[in-house]
Amino acid sequence: MIKNITYKLILLITVLSSFSCNNWLDLKPEDGIIRNNYWKTKEQLQAAVIGCYSSFLDNALVQSLFIWGEIRADMVTASISASVDEVNIMQANILSTNSYTGWAPVYRTINYCNTVIDFAPQVSENDKTLTQLQLDSYLAEAHGLRALMYFYLLRTFGEVPLQIKATSSDEYLEQLPKSTQQQVYDQIMDDLGFAEQHAVETYGNLAMDKGRLTRYTIYAIEADAYLWMDKYEECIAACDKVINSNRFGLIDGSVQSQWFNTVFYRGNSNESIFEFQFDQQKLNPFYNLFIASNSHFIGAPRVMEEVYGIDLTDETKKDIRGDGGSIRATDQMIWKFAGATSGTSLDARTSSDSYAHWFVYRYADILLLKAEALAWANRGEEALNLVKVIRDRAHALSFTEKDPNPGSPEDVSEYILEERAREFAFEGKRWFDVLRNAKRDGYTHAQGFNTLLNVVSVNAPGNMQQSIINKYRDVRSHYLPISLTELQADKKLEQNPYYQ
Repeated sequence: MIKNITYKLILLITVLSSFSCNNWLDLKPEDGIIRNNYWKTKEQLQAAVIGCYSSFLDNALVQSLFIWGEIRADMVTASISASVDEVNIMQANILSTNSYTGWAPVYRTINYCNTVIDFAPQVSENDKTLTQLQLDSYLAEAHGLRALMYFYLLRTFGEVPLQIKATSSDEYLEQLPKSTQQQVYDQIMDDLGFAEQHAVETYGNLAMDKGRLTRYTIYAIEADAYLWMDKYEECIAACDKVINSNRFGLIDGSVQSQWFNTVFYRGNSNESIFEFQFDQQKLNPFYNLFIASNSHFIGAPRVMEEVYGIDLTDETKKDIRGDGGSIRATDQMIWKFAGATSGTSLDARTSSDSYAHWFVYRYADILLLKAEALAWANRGEEALNLVKVIRDRAHALSFTEKDPNPGSPEDVSEYILEERAREFAFEGKRWFDVLRNAKRDGYTHAQGFNTLLNVVSVNAPGNMQQSIINKYRDVRSHYLPISLTELQADKKLEQNPYYQ
C-alpha cells in the first residue's frame, strides 16, 4: 500500500537490560520475519505484541508526534539549528516534499498491529495452552494500538488510506485510495469497541500497566476521540469509567521537585495512563531536539509570561508547571523532557540519560477532556470545578485565573483550552486542542476559529503574520499534505485538496 511501510514484522528492538524498568520489552523472537512456522506458540504471540510497542521507541515516530502536535501552535519557537522543514511548517510554508509529511513510522506500527490481528488466531490452533481469554486480550492490544495510530493520522492529515490487513512483502503491495474522515473515525471506534471489551484491567506490573494498553487506556482514547467528533455525552461516560475506577490520581504538587521527579523524570506515576517507555537502553530523540547546544526548539517567549504568569511581588509563588516544570525560564529549554532536577536546582539531562517517556495520556487529561465535554453539555459549573482541581494541584497563579460565564460553552471551553496549554505544554497536544476547538460543529463558532488564527500568528515573523493568517482562513490548510513520495508510490492516492 504505502511505499515506506516496513513490510516485515521486525521485532528485534534493542531494549535489553535486566536492570531496565521496562524489561517486559525484552521478550522477542530470534527471527521476526513473518513466516508460517512462526505463529506456533503463545510466547511467539506475546513477542509479536510486544514488538508493536517496541516500534513506538523509533525516534522518527515520537519526533513526528511532537512536530505534528506542537509546532504549528504557539508554545514552541525554532532555534537557528531547526531544519528547513521544521521552520517551513511553523511558517505555514508546507509542501508535499516536507519530510514531516511522511507517515511511514505510523503505518509501520499499524502494519505490526495488522499482523497480530491477522495471524494471532492461528496460534490457538497450534498451542492448546493459549486460552481464548488470552488470545482476545492480545488482540485487544493490537486493535487499541491501531486505533491510536489512526487517531493521530486522522487529526494530522484528515483523510488517509485505511490499511487493515497485514502486508508482509512488496509482493503483496496494495494500492489504496484515501478513506474519508468519517470512515477513518468509524474504524477507530470499531477497534476501540473490540479493545474495550477484551483489554485487561492490569498486567500486575507497574511498567506494563503504564507502557501497555489496559482497559483504562482504551477509555482515554475513546474519550479523546468522542470529543474530537463533538460527542459530549459519550466523552463524559468514557472519562467517568477512568475516574470511577479509583486507580489514578493527581500527584501532589506541594513540593515541585518531588512532583516533577515523580511525574516526569521517573515516569509511570499513579497519574500516568499510557507512556512510551524509553529507558537507558533505548534513548529518546529529545536530547538533540531540546537539550544539546544545537537543539532545534525552545519554549516560546510567551510561555512564562502569558501562559503561566510571574508573580513579581513574591518569587516563591509560582505555577509548578512553569519554571522547573515544563520550561526552564532562564533559557526557555523545554524542561519536561530535558530536566533531570527541579525546584531550586535545574540541571538538564545528559545525552546518556535522555530517556524521558513520551506521555500519551495522564489523569489530568481525563479531567480536562471531561470538563470540555461538560461545558458543551450545558454543565458549565461542573466543568469549572474540574479546572479548579487541576489548578489547585499546580498552584496556578491568580494571573491566569478567569471567571467565565458557566452558561457559555464558548467561554468555558476557551478557559479550558488555556488550562490545557499549561497542563500539557510540549506533550504534542496543543495544535490538536486548538484545531478541535476551532472545527467544533463544522467551524460554526467564531471564537474557536479566531483563537486558531491568533495561535498560528504568534510565532510568525512580523512581515509574515497576515500571510499565515490568510492561509489558515482556508480550513483545508489545517491538515498536512500527503507526502509526494506516497503519491508516487500509490497511484490511487489523491493529494489533500488545499495542496492540489
